[in-house]
Amino acid sequence: MTRTALIIGASRGIGREFVRQLLADGWRVFATARDALALDALKAEGATALKIDVTVPESLAGLAWQLDGEQLDLAVYVAGVFGPADGASEPPTAANFDAIMHANVLGAMQSIPLVAPLVETAQGKFVFITSGMGSIAETESSMGWIYRASKAALNMAVHAAHFDFPSAVLVAMNPGWVQTDMGGAGAPTTVIDSVAGMLKVIDTLQPSDSGSFQSYNGRKLPW
Repeated sequence: MTRTALIIGASRGIGREFVRQLLADGWRVFATARDALALDALKAEGATALKIDVTVPESLAGLAWQLDGEQLDLAVYVAGVFGPADGASEPPTAANFDAIMHANVLGAMQSIPLVAPLVETAQGKFVFITSGMGSIAETESSMGWIYRASKAALNMAVHAAHFDFPSAVLVAMNPGWVQTDMGGAGAPTTVIDSVAGMLKVIDTLQPSDSGSFQSYNGRKLPW
């Protein structure tokens, strides 16, 4: 039976690579993006492209009717931004704080009640791309502190939400430091290896893993 996946935020980088690897493995893939160019590219690769902007609640709400009747074996929330690299010596601007929190936290939280029931129907998995920078226990600097705070908040949202959807596995997933526009060319992990590692971990997830903080290399991270 063909498995179905939804990738939220698939215009480039990690999201696009999830689409490529899942399609290559025979999955049926829904993929979201904001602009026409990215949507056309996703269609050309064989995905069903959905125009969604996670920072606009009305747009994100459109997922409900676009996926009406679907069962999702896998959903991945990838959308997110890094923002300034400033640390605690610089006060964050309201504009930067709002932009990062809306994309990284609010968008994910608004997607959960829309998407998680479709994942539950298939007894599937809902994965949220977070970061090792969201681990409070392993924080060693304040660099990128708005981003750090947003990913710690996302982790909490995922952990809290898993109690409401017992028939799905919800996890926060660290992709590693990846060679993307966000991670930069000097990052040690290619996007291909990151996504391949995450898919390998996702494949092994059990109901007892729901609400946990996982890494692409199989390591379970501390909050």
